[in-house]
Amino acid sequence: MNNSTVVSSRKERFLHKLKLIGLVPQPQTNYLHLKKTTPQIKEAEEEEHHDEVAAVRCPPGGAEAAILYTTSLRSIRKTFEDCHSIRFLLQSFKVAFQERDVAMDLGFRDELWKVIGGGGRVVPPRLFVRGKYIGGADEVITLHEQGKLRKLFDGIPTVGLPAGNCGCAGCGNLRFVVCTNCNGRRKVVAIGGGDFVRCLECNENGLMKCRICS
Repeated sequence: MNNSTVVSSRKERFLHKLKLIGLVPQPQTNYLHLKKTTPQIKEAEEEEHHDEVAAVRCPPGGAEAAILYTTSLRSIRKTFEDCHSIRFLLQSFKVAFQERDVAMDLGFRDELWKVIGGGGRVVPPRLFVRGKYIGGADEVITLHEQGKLRKLFDGIPTVGLPAGNCGCAGCGNLRFVVCTNCNGRRKVVAIGGGDFVRCLECNENGLMKCRICS
């Protein structure tokens, strides 16, 4: 038996072992023949996907408005600073937008997770304009640097306030106030006296939406 026969035999035994444990490399598919039709198919798929996403990811009340999901918690510095940056950017445009602080009300957090979808947690800031999902801080800033962001707000009402967005004297533009029913304690005495029960007028933070601007 010559050397070439020995090498061939060893190679066959080696490949046989790989087949047994499922490690034999699979041949790669040649996609060169698809290049002629790929751009047209991709464009059609993107248009269809865009329509579906716009319908699914429209936040409540956001079909004709600009909505910015933020957080006022400072525990994660980058997230807080990103929210501040996008808020400041929109305020510099002097466009009316609804800010929904997920730290103020967990209902906004659940709402955001639902409209984004995917089953995972979503970190603010997140911007929607006319029901279309624009993206987070990186996407919004990139659009601004490309000069494309301002055009997205065409038709959105403008405001004359350089800072703050709703100009509300009731909540100081926070859109929430301390619950007037329980004074933020989240509990009230049950009707007829006795035990304390959960206040139904406020959220988990003892806050209620401002009745002037919300």
